[in-house]
Amino acid sequence: MANIIDAVPEVTLKKKPVSQEHLRREVDYVRAQQILRAMLDKGLISLSEFDKITALNRESFSPMLAGIMPVNRCYNSHSELI
Repeated sequence: MANIIDAVPEVTLKKKPVSQEHLRREVDYVRAQQILRAMLDKGLISLSEFDKITALNRESFSPMLAGIMPVNRCYNSHSELI
């Protein structure tokens, strides 16, 4: 039986430079989500509206990790992210 450790392939990572435009979109996305979260916490929007606007923000700003971010946010009874 072969040892799994012996079969681990070598992984090489290529560094890709991040453009100023992409960094700006990342910062804009974070700011938009902070404002959106504040609106949710103050009861100005519903959780459903929060989720819909979050989806739109991801399309508009295209954050790097959008592909692995959850579709919906889950909140407990104290409006804390869980």
